[in-house]
Amino acid sequence: MAEHIELGDIRVEVQRKNNKHAHLYVYPPEGRVHISAPMHMGLDALRAFAISRLSWIKAQQRQMCAQSREPEREYLNRESHQVWGRRYLLEVIEVDAAPAVELKHSTLVLQIRTGSDDVRRQEVLECWYRELLRAKLAELLDKWQSLMGVKAQRIFVQRMKTRWGSCNPTTGNIRLNTELAKKPPECLEYILVHELAHLIEPTHNARFLALLDRFIPHWRQLKDELNRLPVRHEKWDH
Repeated sequence: MAEHIELGDIRVEVQRKNNKHAHLYVYPPEGRVHISAPMHMGLDALRAFAISRLSWIKAQQRQMCAQSREPEREYLNRESHQVWGRRYLLEVIEVDAAPAVELKHSTLVLQIRTGSDDVRRQEVLECWYRELLRAKLAELLDKWQSLMGVKAQRIFVQRMKTRWGSCNPTTGNIRLNTELAKKPPECLEYILVHELAHLIEPTHNARFLALLDRFIPHWRQLKDELNRLPVRHEKWDH
């Protein structure tokens, strides 16, 4: 039976893992609250932990409710798309050739085979966004891994519904959301530094915040900017 904690009108889901510490998450779009808890930690201790973060939980939920959503994409001509924080108008060109994507001035040109539906158009564009992000990451990793004295084992770029990024300090693997290719480049840099810092300090404690302050002093402004920007229209899993 799944465990949970009730904090007034807030339900906190509890999932047991082989963690050393409890980790608390607030997931979009509605602000679902989740604790990844060590096997040995009792519900009373977890309740006290959640209560200690209650003001943060409520702030996150308010922010998620207020954050605007992008309109659902249809992948038609003159539809608005974002690349590195800039707005481009989609131009769809149907040809009997391999798919291709190119930026031209204020236009995002999608070359697609004749008769391709919106699902195929989305697949081609998402693949292009992933490669765009990987190319930018190559230069950022060279810079930040050297500066921070860490090295990620593997970097995964993928579609993520609930986070901009994640890090598993045990394996050294980092995952980054493809959607970051639509946001200003400095937002990607902030998320990368955040996840690399978890290779030094796994939790969001004072030491972790000190690392962010040291390596990217304006990280709070970047975090606020990222949280103000519209997020992808999604049919979210609950």
